Amino acid sequence: MTFAVHINMEHCTGCNNCVVACPVDALELHTVDPASKDKIYKVKDGKSVVLDFKGELCAGCGVCVQACPHNVIRLAGPWETRAQAKVQ
Repeated sequence: MTFAVHINMEHCTGCNNCVVACPVDALELHTVDPASKDKIYKVKDGKSVVLDFKGELCAGCGVCVQACPHNVIRLAGPWETRAQAKVQ
């Protein structure tokens, strides 16, 4: 099935709920050290800087969407078009 994952990093608080909830480890939350460009696996100043999404691992199950308390993650796919057609 074809789908897309949309992540609004401007509203992400770095709570890590989505990363912990993902059953296939398709998400990774980290910041990047500006000097070395190394990944730092913690959130600085209460704000996540990078949420890596590994599309090849994602199953599109939506667990991350349900785990996010701030509605930052959204899955989009062909089921949305079918659902809209049924409503009309």
